Amino acid sequence: MENNRPLAGVKVVELAIFITAASCGRFLADQGAEVIKIEDLRGDGTRFPGAGLTEGRPTDLPGENLTFEIENGNKRGLSMNLKNPDCYHVLMELLAQADIFITNWRPQALKRLGLDYETLKEKFPKLVYGAATGYGEKGPDKDLPGYDFTAFWTRSGLLGSLYDKDGSPMNLIPSMGDRVVGMCMAAGVMAALYRAAKTGKGDKVSVSLLGAAIFLQATMMQTAQYGLITYPISRRENPNPLIGSYQTKDGRWVEISMPNYDLQWTPFAKAMNPEWLNDERFSNVENLKKGPYMGELCDAIAARFAELTSAEVAAIMTEADQPYALAQVWSEVLQDPQAWANDYFTELEYESGTRTLVRPPVQFQEAGLPPVNKAPRLGQDTAAILKELGYGEEYIKKMRDAKTIIAE
Repeated sequence: MENNRPLAGVKVVELAIFITAASCGRFLADQGAEVIKIEDLRGDGTRFPGAGLTEGRPTDLPGENLTFEIENGNKRGLSMNLKNPDCYHVLMELLAQADIFITNWRPQALKRLGLDYETLKEKFPKLVYGAATGYGEKGPDKDLPGYDFTAFWTRSGLLGSLYDKDGSPMNLIPSMGDRVVGMCMAAGVMAALYRAAKTGKGDKVSVSLLGAAIFLQATMMQTAQYGLITYPISRRENPNPLIGSYQTKDGRWVEISMPNYDLQWTPFAKAMNPEWLNDERFSNVENLKKGPYMGELCDAIAARFAELTSAEVAAIMTEADQPYALAQVWSEVLQDPQAWANDYFTELEYESGTRTLVRPPVQFQEAGLPPVNKAPRLGQDTAAILKELGYGEEYIKKMRDAKTIIAE
């Protein structure tokens, strides 16, 4: 079938474990690039239960792993031992044909195998090199193992700012930081690929979990320098009670978001409790800053929401055209008609039945939605790729028998 995707003809070699760089590879594959995922003989760690990545997966369905699927669909799979000279030579042949190399292996390991940027730049000057790390490639902690729970969420200030100081740190969501880094890397390698096409010179694109998380918090990073407010805070200390979550009569939480207090206070008060409009304490931001008024308004809004069900709050806020959202859980999001209407999900058939998969968030008007193909089995395309490089059946059998490759 003809490939009409935006990246048709682009060749990508992916040497990645778990999610960070693999999610970048998935986006490139969805847009038509030929992405060859190289795994060692054990296979990528996301193929197996553990570390919270595949919790809840039926143990009697070993071939069904939606976590691995979402990061590696639309790719080709090659499994080999890169410490073996013959396999290393195969990798060099693939890189000689590639436009992009992406990895999240730790820099020390890449250096030992001669896969660092400086080494590959000499051999393949046009190659775009994408590297994801935990803490960046410089500084005292550059060699620390980096995971999104630690480097992205915690070291960056996200976790320390998101919880109410009267409570405890929130439960973190696995792989959120990984996917943010993956999309940042995709943007970076596309810019470098454009430059390489014009100049013939590749570049190294570096993205880290720590750097991405700091970037996401840029607004508050600037604000924090003035020392006007220090997180974590109590919800009653919120400088704008019109931004925050309030619990309804049926135990649900609804988030409201009205950053311009003086502009949005009147329509909100008219909708939720017109009597508030007669209270001078709450009439404008300057009054709100006096005494304990912010906390008192927070209490008043909380009491009003507690009188209403989440459906009633939704009806009132929708009628008044005020910004709000119900704090949904994942099972609800999977059924959300707005998400389905915009093709944020797709479906595939598995042994256990029809399952929903999340699509990458970037869409193209003319190219349309990308096809959805399942991730490769371990070593599924090894033999085919080796044949494309000119290796014969006998040589492939020799490598298979020597257990330096896995080839179906």
